[in-house]
Amino acid sequence: MKTQMSHTRSTGEQAVWQALEDQQKVIRGQHLRNLFADDPARGERMTAEAAGVFLDYSKNLIDDKTLRLLVELGEQSGLRARIDAMFRGEKINITENRAALHVALRAPKGTSIVVDGKNVVPEVHAVLDKMAAFAHRVRTGQWKGHTGKRIRNVVNIGIGGSDLGPVMAYEALKHYSDRAILFRFVSNIDGTDLVEATHDLDAAETLFIISSKTFTTLETMTNAHSARDWSLAGLGGDARAVAKHFVAVSTNTEKVAEFGIDTANMFEFWDWVGGRYSMDSAIGLSTMLAIGPDHFRAMLEGFHAVDEHFRTAPFERNLPVLMGLLSIWYNDFFGAQTVAVLPYDQYLKRFPAYLQQLTMESNGKHVTLAGTPVDYETGPIYWGEPGTNGQHSFYQLIHQGTRLIPCDFIAFGQALNSLGRHHDLLMANLIAQTEALALGKTAEQVKAEGTPEWLIPHRVFEGNRPSNTILMDRLTPAALGKLVALYEHNVFTQGAIWDIDPFDQWGVELGKVLAARIIPELESKSETEPKLGHDSSTNNLIRRYRKLRDAT
Repeated sequence: MKTQMSHTRSTGEQAVWQALEDQQKVIRGQHLRNLFADDPARGERMTAEAAGVFLDYSKNLIDDKTLRLLVELGEQSGLRARIDAMFRGEKINITENRAALHVALRAPKGTSIVVDGKNVVPEVHAVLDKMAAFAHRVRTGQWKGHTGKRIRNVVNIGIGGSDLGPVMAYEALKHYSDRAILFRFVSNIDGTDLVEATHDLDAAETLFIISSKTFTTLETMTNAHSARDWSLAGLGGDARAVAKHFVAVSTNTEKVAEFGIDTANMFEFWDWVGGRYSMDSAIGLSTMLAIGPDHFRAMLEGFHAVDEHFRTAPFERNLPVLMGLLSIWYNDFFGAQTVAVLPYDQYLKRFPAYLQQLTMESNGKHVTLAGTPVDYETGPIYWGEPGTNGQHSFYQLIHQGTRLIPCDFIAFGQALNSLGRHHDLLMANLIAQTEALALGKTAEQVKAEGTPEWLIPHRVFEGNRPSNTILMDRLTPAALGKLVALYEHNVFTQGAIWDIDPFDQWGVELGKVLAARIIPELESKSETEPKLGHDSSTNNLIRRYRKLRDAT
């Protein structure tokens, strides 16, 4: 396990890193049972609250000294300066020479955030106003399709951040959505995705949103052209129909017009917003169509509330900073390789998948900002499922397996769908799981229940499994904005301390480049096969695939 941080860092940072290594040796010899017994107020004291978000971090493998050292690590790492630089619009995405200004997407009117000498906030609100006007026309039926029918189906076509954010937000805020409109999402280049999304739809009532900044993304544009063919086949083949059934979220006016989309229905976003940080930009057009402009703006207000808390709160009371520091603690000092995100709300069923891109595309890096190899672990694996479903599958491994898996439990005090005892039972399970993970069950306790001697080891729970609990009042649009911003800034905190760039994603490029080379090799006939210059496995797979494909 890599732990020692030895590349060029300040003396103060090296010292606090070493102190944390020493502290880990102390903490690993303690148990949360004793930490709670020795400090009856621990559960009230180790909490933080801001912007309507309550964080209980008392069930973590820390004491007061650990927390002080982690906060000092943040200070010595220059985290405050990095936060300020981001909010000032500096080009902190150094490998692409770009700002990382997702916070500008939810800045209130009248705010000034300057990029290259220009205040970008008015542009953001101009696009939001254009989105709102369009959403109003579609939701009220003023927007008519080519045959004069109103739109009853919306299909969002995108991939990565152009899909994961919109589909997560749609599922999360379904309670607030217009049920007169059916929403579907297509991302995979596998033709099944598009076929299943459209097979029961009427082309005359279907609107496609094509989300691609460059309008050249392979998966998105392949699906877009097939959707265009499907749409025209159902609308009599008149190419003018495209303008009534397709809109674009893009910046490439020429390509959008060439596709047949009216550029008046093109919604732009900017290169200072990475795809995984863009769900509150025009990429969220499907979200606004589903929940309406007012709810969308409430979501933006939620984002902004946590932005301001992150920007201004001292580290020891700063929710995203605390979560980021705790992630560093487990990842780099305990060797924990994963984080489980466990929302106890069915509406958040896609939230862990959304976080996978946000966290792992951001911090899955192996070199520092200076381009030198890191000599410590970065980027834990994020995963999870809604409770209580996960309790009947992978919780076994978290409770009694050999791996340390820190967990984030997310829940709400009030149910959106009140149904008898359901919500109390749901919350009882969440609270019980955090207690069981922390305190476990000793051999003595198991024996006292009358368990046969041979069975006792199987029924012992070691406990000492760490967790955070995030509680909010209700899953509103504002609450979703707060929750996403919480994790965005958690990721930023980790990246700042690891001294990596959390805003580029060069790791997605190589496979795409090689795929572009392999496509013509796959599409050629065996008798005209071009010379294959790959390794023997790749060459063999190309030939084997062609043989299987052509066998029918």
